[in-house]
Amino acid sequence: MDDDDLAQIRKARLEQLKSSGGGGGGGGGSGGSGGGGQDKQAQEYEARKSILNQILEPEAADRLGRIRLVKESRAAEVEDRLIMLARSGQLRQKVTEGQLKELLGAVAEKKEEEKIVVSRRKGAWDDEDDDEIFDL
Repeated sequence: MDDDDLAQIRKARLEQLKSSGGGGGGGGGSGGSGGGGQDKQAQEYEARKSILNQILEPEAADRLGRIRLVKESRAAEVEDRLIMLARSGQLRQKVTEGQLKELLGAVAEKKEEEKIVVSRRKGAWDDEDDDEIFDL
């Protein structure tokens, strides 16, 4: 899947959204600025959804949907990686459920590397020191 293909799909989807939502968008003149952000978000969401539908097999899409229910941030991160791979032309075929699991494992490993471990110093106070203080 080439960048040109994705761009054409994006353009077609954008035109479709404009034609279907164009009549309803002109009705409220006073609230136009607030609705523009929502329209842009809706278009971005639809574009992402369209790209993911093209690059994921149905089983992988179902798994990603279940992951979204549990942890939306993890699903968004995986989606971002998949879209990046598709745009760069590194995906030659649709992503299977097994490949999605591998990608999830890579994301999980990355998260574990970012964990901070705090180690406390021991030996500052011993039981013997406590005895000396209380004996005074």
